[in-house]
Amino acid sequence: MGSVYRARDLHFPNVVKLVAVKEMINLAPDPIIRQTIVQNFEREANLLATLNHLAIPRIYDYFTHNEHSYLVLEFVHGKDLETVITDANGFLPEDQIISWAIQLCDVLAYLHGHKPDPIIFRDMKPSNVMINHNGDVILVDFGIAKTFQTGQKGTMIGTEGYSPPEQYRGEATPLADIYSLGAALHHALTRRDPRLEPPFSFAERPIRRINQNISSELEAVINTALQYNPSDRFPSAMAMKDALMNVARKTGALSKIASSIPVPTGGIKPLWAFKCEDEIRGTPTLHQGMIFIGCYDNNLYSLNAADGQFQWKYATEGGIVSRPLVYDNNVFFGSEDKRLHVISTRSGKVVWTYYTEGKIYSSPRIADGHIFFGSEDQDLHAVNVNTGRAIWKFSADSPIYSSPLVMNEMVYFGAESGSFYALDFRGTLKWRFQAKRAITSSAVIKGQSVYVGSLDSTLYSLDAKNGWPIWKYRLGKGSVSSPAIADDFIFIGAADGFIYCVDVRTAKEVWRFKTENQISSSPTIYKDSIYCGSVDGSLYCLEYRSGRLRWKFESKAAITGSPIVFDDIVYVGSTDHHVYALFA
Repeated sequence: MGSVYRARDLHFPNVVKLVAVKEMINLAPDPIIRQTIVQNFEREANLLATLNHLAIPRIYDYFTHNEHSYLVLEFVHGKDLETVITDANGFLPEDQIISWAIQLCDVLAYLHGHKPDPIIFRDMKPSNVMINHNGDVILVDFGIAKTFQTGQKGTMIGTEGYSPPEQYRGEATPLADIYSLGAALHHALTRRDPRLEPPFSFAERPIRRINQNISSELEAVINTALQYNPSDRFPSAMAMKDALMNVARKTGALSKIASSIPVPTGGIKPLWAFKCEDEIRGTPTLHQGMIFIGCYDNNLYSLNAADGQFQWKYATEGGIVSRPLVYDNNVFFGSEDKRLHVISTRSGKVVWTYYTEGKIYSSPRIADGHIFFGSEDQDLHAVNVNTGRAIWKFSADSPIYSSPLVMNEMVYFGAESGSFYALDFRGTLKWRFQAKRAITSSAVIKGQSVYVGSLDSTLYSLDAKNGWPIWKYRLGKGSVSSPAIADDFIFIGAADGFIYCVDVRTAKEVWRFKTENQISSSPTIYKDSIYCGSVDGSLYCLEYRSGRLRWKFESKAAITGSPIVFDDIVYVGSTDHHVYALFA
């Protein structure tokens, strides 16, 4: 019915931006059928426009010209899985297929959880799964995907051999996609195309009888997905993913996935780099196309995020580690000169300054007209955001280097004595928890739990209402890294050089990734990746569900600050005096 073309988007004359142009030729003689075909094509375009997932191509445009309709889509560099299977010299490695299967479960879970109505893909098969240049899966061809309403029936549609029995009867539910995924994985593991076999005959072709390299655990997962009765399959894509993750842990595949695909290292070129006069140890902030970042040359810099061009700099009398915060067209940040500085984002001119009795490494937070930050003077300061006048100060028992967490009219922060405090907005202590060593890490919250790391080599989960420990996870060494949360995973770095992923529900390790030196940087989550710097001088990009390395960028000195990511661009500072912008 048509073709897919590789094309160049000429709206961007100074760069080569490739797109995929999907063409549908409508030669139906019946005008009603012809109109229906166009409507179905537009339905695919409208459906894609509502989706935002790394494993689904973005749609840029669609249009119809005469009998031809076109979709303009994100271009995927790579091969479809059917071609990968056909071109392989023998069977594909189990570790690799588990990695792809986990990713496909994730994207199906996203579609099935789509609001307001679930989306059933209805055509999961190897030719609709692209493997991109990073080795990740991209789901393509949403031509027959549709929203699901309970009790609704339709015509039989799909691909023979991959479609489950109920889909032949016009009944497609999320469990139909589970079956089709099982069929696609059976094909990938055995190299036996189900389109050439009798329907629903997978039990007659046991995976391990064809491919003895496959574990019995993985075979059992595929067999469950391929059950004839929908109620005997996995109840959801996430349940199937959990089963695959258990297989990966049991067989050791989880630790091997990272090394199963070539990873770009060292040769990654930044989009731009800006050189300061001294080390950059802190984290940048992006606001309205501008990057703000502090430096140990005592300056706060304002750079154009698009090209790294210098805009202005503001001089303090001390090094700046505190991450800038932008509010109401002003930049707020602390300095080793013991002051909180507030300057205009446009001009870099001072608006007001607040003095403390100690150096400020803590990054400010704003809520309800107050700005909160800690100081080496052992006080947590609450200051009026407009006037710069002190509202209250809370005296801790030691210097405060952590940045406060402000949530639900509460302020949470740690101190170098190991004390972790919870205050209300009036500065009244609600509870206090004591770790064995300093808490420099800044906390995060999810639900009723507050999570924070400590130099006592422990990641803590505390009840947000009363501070009681819910669980503790033992790290290899102490941590000053601030944790990050995505889904039910929490990520943190430690001085032993590992980035850890822990299940927040069970406190069990999901994976750990080894760098070449200690981690002072805090992880940043963007889409399905985690970005984290290391004192070894590299910025690492990992797939956050498996810990697989996607790429790393090597600067010339330690990266102690944290990266930020916006619109597929990563911004990070290094102690090699540079700010870098990289493709995510």
